[in-house]
Amino acid sequence: MQFSNIIGQEKTKQHLVQTVVENRISHAQLFLGKEGSGSLALALAYAQFIACQDRQPADSCGQCASCRKYNKLIHPDLHFSYPFFAKHKDDTALSFITEWRTAFLKNPYLNLNEWRTQFDAENKQANINIAECHQIIQKLSLKPFESEYKILIMWLPEYLDKEGNTLLKIIEEPAQKTVFILVAENPDQLLTTLLSRTQLVKIAPLSDEEIKHYLMYTKGSSETQATQIAYLSEGNIQAAFHFLNEVENDQFSLFTSWMRMATGDKGSQIFDFVDQVAKMGRENQKHFLKYCINLIRECILILCNVEQLTRLPSVELEFITKFSNFITLGQAQAIINEIEKAHYHIERNANPKILFLDVSLQFVSILKFNSLPHGTQYISA
Repeated sequence: MQFSNIIGQEKTKQHLVQTVVENRISHAQLFLGKEGSGSLALALAYAQFIACQDRQPADSCGQCASCRKYNKLIHPDLHFSYPFFAKHKDDTALSFITEWRTAFLKNPYLNLNEWRTQFDAENKQANINIAECHQIIQKLSLKPFESEYKILIMWLPEYLDKEGNTLLKIIEEPAQKTVFILVAENPDQLLTTLLSRTQLVKIAPLSDEEIKHYLMYTKGSSETQATQIAYLSEGNIQAAFHFLNEVENDQFSLFTSWMRMATGDKGSQIFDFVDQVAKMGRENQKHFLKYCINLIRECILILCNVEQLTRLPSVELEFITKFSNFITLGQAQAIINEIEKAHYHIERNANPKILFLDVSLQFVSILKFNSLPHGTQYISA
């Protein structure tokens, strides 16, 4: 994994390269970034750059013996730790290294749910157990085998329970030329004893433009589809991959049509719309509803006179700006409530035709006749 293979994160890449060039490699670092930000991929690219035998100015060479082994995740001085679904009490991360290599090489941005699909996990909870902690101590007590540095990348240390305190001594006083890289998503779930002993590297969410560019020029998405997916994914490239696999419709056109039908009380068109959405499949329906919620929330920002906080592409922004002239804040909130309820029922396998027809009629009541659900309180603008 090279820095050039990672989407965006240019400032972070520069910072990491600089620490190696200036010989300021901290022995314990915490890469903290939300799911889909690329923090795990960055950790591996950083480790590969440290071990590279022919470093380039801003990246590893990708061709030396060390890089070739890193590319296959088989370098003897590269170690991984991660949550797993133990079948036996003495299982460790090494017991599942084949599955780990397969999953990571397929998708360096994987999340825990995708990792879980590699196993017949049933109802088992993921964790990093005491046997794994003992094996980490054993592995890192040895000298590097080939490289100058021995490196451990621990993905999701949030899944260390109190057993993580077993690692404190080796983190505080590691063997010479040993580097710990903890890759975390939720700092509130980390052991405070680990937090206090690591140097923080914050990984920002990807921008909409970075995701859009990647989808268009790497995945071949149209500009319209890439723009919508980037907006929906909220900086999470893993979510963008999921949307790309599932979403086959122009959600903006569907949304604008839905609002116009409801505002104009166009009954026959509503039935056609319901038939169309019912054929999309449950996941696409959920994504569409989420997209609608996001657009109406942007409308609320405009209604509250904070349009500078909106982050819509120009076409969507133009429609939402015009739409906000025709609805009140109470109507916008009522629409969101109806969509959220619909999302809840879709997840529980409600009949989509009945559900979307009912929601559409609620929208007619809200938008055409300004009839808000009885007993619901809405804030005023």
